[in-house]
Amino acid sequence: MSKIKPAPLPPDTVIGGYRVVRRVSSGGFGVVYLCVDPDGQQVAVKEYLPSSLATRTPGELLPKVPPEKLSLYRLGLKSFFEEGRALAQISHASVVSVLNFFRENETVYMVMNYLEGATLQDFIITARDLKQQKVFRESTIRSLFDEVLRGMRIVHQHKMLHLDIKPANIFITDDNKAVMIDFGAAREVLSKEGNFIRPMYTPGFAAPEMYRRDSAMGPWTDIYAIGACIYACMQGFPPNEAPQRQDKDRLSLALAKLRGVYSDNLIEVVEWCMALDPLSRPQSVFALQKELSREGERRYTKLTVTEKMRLQLDTLVAETRKSVTRPGDAPAAGAKAK
Repeated sequence: MSKIKPAPLPPDTVIGGYRVVRRVSSGGFGVVYLCVDPDGQQVAVKEYLPSSLATRTPGELLPKVPPEKLSLYRLGLKSFFEEGRALAQISHASVVSVLNFFRENETVYMVMNYLEGATLQDFIITARDLKQQKVFRESTIRSLFDEVLRGMRIVHQHKMLHLDIKPANIFITDDNKAVMIDFGAAREVLSKEGNFIRPMYTPGFAAPEMYRRDSAMGPWTDIYAIGACIYACMQGFPPNEAPQRQDKDRLSLALAKLRGVYSDNLIEVVEWCMALDPLSRPQSVFALQKELSREGERRYTKLTVTEKMRLQLDTLVAETRKSVTRPGDAPAAGAKAK
């Protein structure tokens, strides 16, 4: 039986001087509201409210946290508060602007600019449904991720990591600006400290080291996710998740099908970013920016007839193996994205 999510704050509730208009979205770690500030300006307010640790009945303001989960709840709350404080120090067009953060109702609220537009995930789904050869043009991909990387470089310079980069967390505003939203520091702290049954990362976009409690994470962890996002912009779907790749890596096979559609350089960039070994990836955003900006070296090597036939055969074999299960095997449950 699925657990009931904590109820959002009702419209017209006032928190820290901001009046709630409506709930915009909710996930496993919080609720985002459209609010109005004292001057009548629209803002987005994110409330720390992890559904695995807290409950709240409709009409109530205070979350209810069982005593055995209180220390973990407070650990995540501290991380969420510190993330808000750190983000408030960053001023960049490609990083969500934190205008204020405050404690109230035994939780923490983060006040951000309210953005008009849609997520990159929305654009990928729309483009994919058009069934064109290219989900996005290469020039669009390079331009988009140049913006994202400029913002990420500033974030890393502030000794922060995003830790949850995925198309759903890259927002494209109505004036065509790319903005990174929904940082995952609190999520990451809780995943390392708690004993959570459900994964707290997004399969396909999370680097291999995020699946292990004792692994060092750094800029290379976010860079893996950037590579996975570029892959999704090329293919229309996320790549296989890291544990599956470690068992049987089909990334090169999938990217080989895009030869001649996208440049050799862009394909190589994705493979570089998504290396399973963290040391084999770009170690800094600057190194990746430099490679992604190599405009003059684009080659489009088309597959030969023999290579196409070999790819088709490899794909057929892979799909046949995937569809055949041994007697008594139960179908594997798919991991859910946050």
